[in-house]
Amino acid sequence: MNFHDTRETREPELRERELLARLPAQIAHARAAAPAFGRLLADVDPDSVTSREALATLPVTRKSELLELQKAARPFGGFAAVGWGAACRRVFASPGPLYEPEGARPDYYRLARALFAAGFRAGDLVHNTFSYHFTPAGSMMETAAHALGCTVFPAGVGQTEQQLAAIADLQPNAYVGTPSFLRILLDKADELGVTVSFTKAFVSGEAFPPSMREAFAARGITAYQAYATADIGLIAFETPAREGMVVDEDVLLEIVRPGTGDPVAPGEVGEVVVTTFNPDYPLIRFGTGDLSAVLPGASPCGRTNVRIKGWMGRADQTTKVKGMFVHPGQIAQVVRRHPEITRARLVVDNPELNDRMTLMCEVAGGGSESLATALAATIRELTKLRGEVAFLPAGALANDGKVIDDVRVYR
Repeated sequence: MNFHDTRETREPELRERELLARLPAQIAHARAAAPAFGRLLADVDPDSVTSREALATLPVTRKSELLELQKAARPFGGFAAVGWGAACRRVFASPGPLYEPEGARPDYYRLARALFAAGFRAGDLVHNTFSYHFTPAGSMMETAAHALGCTVFPAGVGQTEQQLAAIADLQPNAYVGTPSFLRILLDKADELGVTVSFTKAFVSGEAFPPSMREAFAARGITAYQAYATADIGLIAFETPAREGMVVDEDVLLEIVRPGTGDPVAPGEVGEVVVTTFNPDYPLIRFGTGDLSAVLPGASPCGRTNVRIKGWMGRADQTTKVKGMFVHPGQIAQVVRRHPEITRARLVVDNPELNDRMTLMCEVAGGGSESLATALAATIRELTKLRGEVAFLPAGALANDGKVIDDVRVYR
């Protein structure tokens, strides 16, 4: 079978009816089991929410707001329906920090569907280079691969030469990780004369431009991507049709006007808002902060669910670098720790398709090497990423409220 299950080829009208039929029970569960939704949805009759129009009247909870909500009510801001124990197998921390529970169900993040579309099958040996430390990406991919019957080598991040030694010994046929790290592995393998055995790859966490996909294909590696988050899990995934991304079968996706909860017209760019049917973390109208748009028609691959264009940027100034979110609040923390800075802006670019962060600073009296070193250490501590520092004269940065300026270009 070319599909993960028969739900992928349902009549669209049947899928819509079945998704909407699941809404009342999920809203009732969220109200009863998650204290935050008990407050947010206190005046909502769950049985009345049986259409997209009714759903659109409910409040949107945005990822950018969740930071403050979690600070007020640790660990999950009152949005989780599970606590410590068997029902919550792991807890992760994404940059911010934002804490996310991982429940005990197999394929908790539902990414097996996306891996299947990328050609992963039982018996594959998957080289997983996503982090297993703090953030959930490694576990997200491992649980999905296990659900398909794959074996996983938990390579994690870094240690390029040691990873290549393991690849030479074990001969994995599948790669999971960021596209930039796959390129690093391939370049280092060429330098060392190591043959890389990958024939398929599943990449996420950062942009995957056509030029990089074609470069991998020239090396005999067929690579696909998906759109997923730590809190929601899988949202949409690429298929062999290579025309947008097909929405997952277990989420109800809306595109709304940024800053509001109002759905936009079909095809218009807006913020991705997702309602999940996860009983452990029952997020209702969760605003991801990501921009996308619905594509017209059905995918030529045969899957009949709605397609979106994929990730098209951020509705707020939050950005993603090497698979990690960087928030304006983190940059504000950097500035607070170093009072010498009078104004700052984080510029994210990608020379030769390698992501780079540079904190551009206006500093009273000019900067110094010691201050640059201290700033770089603070950036790494707060964002878990390496950043460069550049000092500018007073007045060089525009007074436009911009904290993060993502100027990356993909060809």
